[in-house]
Amino acid sequence: MRMLIAAMLALSSMAQRGGALVPDPPIECNQCVAWNTEREPFRIFGDTYYVGTAGLSSVLIASEQGLILLDGALPQSAPLIDRNIRKLGLRTEKIRLIVNSHTHFDHAGGIAALQRFSGAEVVATGPGAEALRQGRATKDDPQHGFVDTDAFPRVPKVRVIKNGEKLRVGPLQITARFTPGHTPGGTTWTWRSCERSRCLDIVYADSLNAVSAPGFRFTGDSTHPSIVDRFAQSIKMMEELPCDILISVHPGFSMRIPGHVNNHSGTM
Repeated sequence: MRMLIAAMLALSSMAQRGGALVPDPPIECNQCVAWNTEREPFRIFGDTYYVGTAGLSSVLIASEQGLILLDGALPQSAPLIDRNIRKLGLRTEKIRLIVNSHTHFDHAGGIAALQRFSGAEVVATGPGAEALRQGRATKDDPQHGFVDTDAFPRVPKVRVIKNGEKLRVGPLQITARFTPGHTPGGTTWTWRSCERSRCLDIVYADSLNAVSAPGFRFTGDSTHPSIVDRFAQSIKMMEELPCDILISVHPGFSMRIPGHVNNHSGTM
């Protein structure tokens, strides 16, 4: 049975690379329809583009040698992200690296389909890689136990990275800044983008809001140690980052754009 499943996945991957992207089954949640509303892609600055939906950020950094994609939103967002990339005159097949802010269904859900289609490398922190591989929030995630947060399409192959590690695709370089708290493997990503002689520091900021499943205590209990200090360290590090442009994983957290969703109650 395992050999049959592996063969089916391999055939699916080969078929996708030769044709259209095939998304995984959609996830249903109270906010999912609104979050997944289409919006036009746009240039943020230089080689950096917004290719996500109205309520879920997905960011593309582009070069002739390949593309870097940050976050895949929901499983049903993958075709919208693919379409937005093509609207910019770029090709999803040229994605060489996919990174993630945190492993909840609304930011990691589309990664599996986008990775299968592009053949890109997926990287994450140790806890993030564990969650991506199992397709489920880990037991030390504050939101573990939320039905709509726990499960998303698995990403079988993920490379583990270190805090501060610099990742490159051609001339592009991004840096991983571990910001645990919202999830154990939360990661903020930073890079510089240039237009002619003007270069700006861009921060793709992971969520730092304390949202949890019923019964979870950030101050710790008999089953979980306190993560208050970890949260505080992540917030302090974020405050100290050089930042000219801030992009949040939910666009409404940091900017007002046409069609974005203001209601962010529940999981993030």
